[in-house]
Amino acid sequence: MQEEPRKGGAAPARSYRLHGTVVEARPLEPALYLVATPIGNLGDITLRALETLAGADVLACEDTRVTRVLLDRYGIATRPYAYHEHNADEVGPKLVAALDNGKSVALVSDAGTPLVSDPGYRLGHLALAAGHKVVPIPGASAPLAALVGSGLPNDAFLFAGFLPAKDKARRDRLGELARVPATLIFFESPHRIGATLAAAADVLGGDRPAAVCRELTKTFEEFRRAPLAELAAHYEANPQVKGEIVLVIGPPSAEVPPDSADVDALLAALLRDLPAGKAATEAARQTGLPRRELYQRLVRMKAGDGD
Repeated sequence: MQEEPRKGGAAPARSYRLHGTVVEARPLEPALYLVATPIGNLGDITLRALETLAGADVLACEDTRVTRVLLDRYGIATRPYAYHEHNADEVGPKLVAALDNGKSVALVSDAGTPLVSDPGYRLGHLALAAGHKVVPIPGASAPLAALVGSGLPNDAFLFAGFLPAKDKARRDRLGELARVPATLIFFESPHRIGATLAAAADVLGGDRPAAVCRELTKTFEEFRRAPLAELAAHYEANPQVKGEIVLVIGPPSAEVPPDSADVDALLAALLRDLPAGKAATEAARQTGLPRRELYQRLVRMKAGDGD
């Protein structure tokens, strides 16, 4: 929020435009409203979201230029103020102060549902700690849109945000999630999707089903569904990728856990040719056991050899 909300004078009209008709927005009770906005197609806004954006005393957003496009589309005069990770320490307390003064505050992200992989979590925490009501206004969500369009099991799923950028940390994280009995959902950048798929194929197994969901709800929306190894090969051959991406990976197949003696024999064989870290990664791929657990077993094995 670059400036304080206006004091005195005429307040902006609390209305929105829908199919050419101006609709008056009802007053909002003091609270922090977390408003989901479209992830691409502006037609995906909900009526409740429009009424909240039009009726709020204060509207906070990641980027005022992005939010202004949405507001102009629906004739909403509310003035947005910037709240993002770079100014959260300064602006967050001001927004809570507005709540303290009996104002209604609406928060939106650039796209989708606030608090999901964005700094809105910090504001929600501050508001709750100060004793204020927090009201979710549900709507568009990229992880859920990708999940239902992926064709993968959706009875249990885990949204894991962004994977680490560095290869070792990325592989370690994938190893931690390898045996989670649920479909995995990640955000990924277009310039890293190829490397992420290659790492996922190595750690989770190349035959594990997955879907790369790109530009959801937008003009060039694409779902590419295939085993991880096939997807990794595609993006290795076609590295020029554009747009926002959600990666969905199916759950592990139900298998009988390998015998402990067999695991130790495999680790010993791998350790003859590979350093401990790579041996653990390969063993995790072959057995489906957590990489961290296998690495700890390798450390104990090596310590025992030194006795």
